Amino acid sequence: MPYFLCRLAAEDGRVLNQTLLASSHGECQKHFEEKGYCVLSIKLDWKKINIPAFPFEKKIKDKDFIMFNQELVAMIKAGYPILKCIESISSRAKNIHLKELLMKIEKEIRGGKSLSEAFAPYEKYFTKVYIASLMAGEKSSNLDGTISRYIVYAKIIDQTKSRIKTALTYPTVLLLFSLLLLGILLNFILPRFSDFYAGFEATLPGITRTLMAFSNTVRANIIFIIVFVLVLFIAFFQMRKYEKTQVILDRIKLKIPYAGSFWLESGIALVCRTLGLLLEAGITLLQAAGIANKAVPNRFLIKRMENLPEYIKQGESLSESLAKTGFFPLLSLDMIRIGESSANLEGMLKDVAEFYDERIQRKIDTLVSLIEPVVIIFMGLIIAGMLLSVYLPIFNIIRVVQ
Repeated sequence: MPYFLCRLAAEDGRVLNQTLLASSHGECQKHFEEKGYCVLSIKLDWKKINIPAFPFEKKIKDKDFIMFNQELVAMIKAGYPILKCIESISSRAKNIHLKELLMKIEKEIRGGKSLSEAFAPYEKYFTKVYIASLMAGEKSSNLDGTISRYIVYAKIIDQTKSRIKTALTYPTVLLLFSLLLLGILLNFILPRFSDFYAGFEATLPGITRTLMAFSNTVRANIIFIIVFVLVLFIAFFQMRKYEKTQVILDRIKLKIPYAGSFWLESGIALVCRTLGLLLEAGITLLQAAGIANKAVPNRFLIKRMENLPEYIKQGESLSESLAKTGFFPLLSLDMIRIGESSANLEGMLKDVAEFYDERIQRKIDTLVSLIEPVVIIFMGLIIAGMLLSVYLPIFNIIRVVQ
């Protein structure tokens, strides 16, 4: 929804300028007329048009959603009704997409729906785990406590994502810088030296000839290369829309050396943490299993877990059901089995998640320590190649002249 800049006349004769997020001019006019203003003009506020900085930027960021829930819990504990909480938070929301979502939620609640029912149609912005937490909180009359547990859960997930992004930022910058240097070499430096060398009767070194041939090929076919990359890029993202393609790609991810175990263990940690949260909130094991298997970002693992609720319905324990998925390690299954026998399943699931989170953190640290020197060596080889391809011919020319 866009922002509208409205010029209003108050009852005391004052002329005011206010902005409002609304779906249309008519809704905007109705809103201010209900408050007793005379609407003089309404126009789009172009200054507040939100353009994402990146094409794949998430509309509602995890930190914004966590902040919303923290405010919601604080207001519920203070005794505010749900409708008043949503209305107050939406008026202060800075993220336009979150503000738009909360305004829709507010309308749903005014129409008589509960908080979980109002959030249900907008599941794509968060997860089913959040909807289930709201339902559990409403059923147990402990909404603030349930949302507080979800906030802890969401913070841990967000921290894990942030650690991964932070760990990969430095190596990614180095790699991009290396590719930039290579591009400058091939497109600007070597072509100029090629013209310079042409005037001398000297045989160029093999590395120089190879790089020049590659540079000339790239420059001659640059348009075709760009078109090919764009077509490949578009085709890849179009294919990702199909579930079968996503399953195949996610299965390939799990087979990548070292990184595959990282994705597998992060999936196990997420399943266990989600199950623990839902069980602690009062959701039955059968319902929790149906939700937790969709909380994993890997489609192949989701496929392997799709029969988990059916196994539990047939009377099998959680540990036996998870063993049939074929990817849970024996250690995690033993820990879950101990939790079942000691009537502390929620606590043991949390322990399993924390155990694998620690393993993931160690793997991230190891990966970063390995990637950095590899990228630096790669950059060194590129720079060395640049120097050799440029200076070796000069040394040959000096010998020919002498």
